[in-house]
Parts: sequence; C-alpha cells; structure tokens
Amino acid sequence: MVTNINGIDITYKISGPEDAKETAVMLQGWGTDMTIYDSVAAAINDEYRVVQFDLPGFGSSDEPPEPWDVEAYCGFFCDFMDALGIKKTALIGHSYGGRMIIKMAAKDELPFEITKIVLIDSAGVMPVRTAGQNFRVKRYKAMRSFLMSRPVHSLFPEVIDYWMSKQGSEDYRNASPIMKKCLVMAVNEDLQDRMPLVRQETLLVWGDLDLDTPIGDAHVMEEKMPNAALVVLEGTDHYSFLYKPAEFRRILRAFLLTGGAA
Repeated sequence: MVTNINGIDITYKISGPEDAKETAVMLQGWGTDMTIYDSVAAAINDEYRVVQFDLPGFGSSDEPPEPWDVEAYCGFFCDFMDALGIKKTALIGHSYGGRMIIKMAAKDELPFEITKIVLIDSAGVMPVRTAGQNFRVKRYKAMRSFLMSRPVHSLFPEVIDYWMSKQGSEDYRNASPIMKKCLVMAVNEDLQDRMPLVRQETLLVWGDLDLDTPIGDAHVMEEKMPNAALVVLEGTDHYSFLYKPAEFRRILRAFLLTGGAA
C-alpha cells in the first residue's frame, strides 16, 4: 500500500487481526527495506496489528525533499501515525529506527502513547574515537579539501571522483546526495543524555558480534534507561533477529505478550 504524507509517497503494510487490541509499529534500520522485518511481524501478528513501512529515502518510499536530521524524521513519523489513526502502540526499532524511538520516547509529549519498546541492535551511542581515528579523519578531510578544489579537480576529475566514491561506510557510499547528508547528521548525534528519560519498559536485543552498534552500546543503554533489560543473541551480528529467528521470536513474544523477556 502507498500513502502520501506531506507530499511524500510512503510504502507500508499492515498485518494481523483488524480487531486486535494491541498495535506494534516497526521502525527500520538505515537503508533497509521494510520486508526484511517480515519475520519480526510474523512473530506477533497473531495477536498484534503490526505496521511496517519504509521511511522517506528507504526501500520504495520517496526521499525527503531536503536532508533531514533525526528530529525531522521523528516529526514525519508522528504525521504518519496520525494519518493511520494510531494513538497507542508498542514500538520496535532496529538500528536507525531505534535511534528514532529513543529520541521520541524521551520527549515530554507525543501525539501517541508508547506502551512498550523493543530496540534491536540500536543506534544512539556515538563511538569515542581513538587518537589514531581522529588523525585519519583530519587527514581525510584535508585530502578531500585539496582534491575537490577547482584547480586540482579539473586536472583529474574521473580519478578524484572515483576515490571519493570509495570513501566512508558502505551505507554512506550507497546513499544518494540527500541521504548522505541525513546519515552524517544521524551518526554525529549522541543520544546518551536522552536515555534516562526513556521510562517505558524496554527490551534490548543484541548480537554479541555486532560491529555496527557494538555490544558495549547495549550495556550503556541498559545502564542509562531506567526500565531496560538486555538479551544477547550469541554468535549474531547487526541483524541478530535474522540469524536466530526462533530464539528471537520466543524473546519478543515473552516480552510483548506476557510482560517478560525470558
């Protein structure tokens, strides 16, 4: 299905009983398609009405008209919820989607109520750079400034553009110009000061081999969020829910349907 929110076409789908007493909304990780979370929805959509959708610039949805920071994405999400008439929901967020949830849950007021939160390999903790990493960043910025100057770039445009295309993470390299700027704004925002304000009961599910949002981030969140509990899926990475679907399903159902995480 497609709906238009503020001039942006958004792809979404809803599964589960129409008369379900509970609703859950899935917020995706950076650059993913909503269908990658079908197994998450299937774990609970016998009792929950589950909403999946592609954020602007993700999957099949239109890009935002200009670069958005996390706050702008949260504002859009509130409009999306209003358009679907959802006033009360559990939120499940993977990676970037978790970043959005932390930001929203810490607010004093929202146009909808968050009942419970599930954060899967969530973003939100800015990594502390080592001295070596800081040096490499400064060196890259200096090199980029030199190579992209008009006199130098005009001499070797194809070589320099190829070099530029190989810089940064895979997510960054694969993004459009607008989405590159969105990603930069996201990864440079640390949400640790927001975490103590997240009062909802929160389940953290993490892969111990996650290199994108390391397990140390999970421990930070568990410590800073008053009502958070951590479950580690051993031997899995940033997509922990895909590697151990049966275990993940059991954990998710225990938390959302019975109120526990075991």
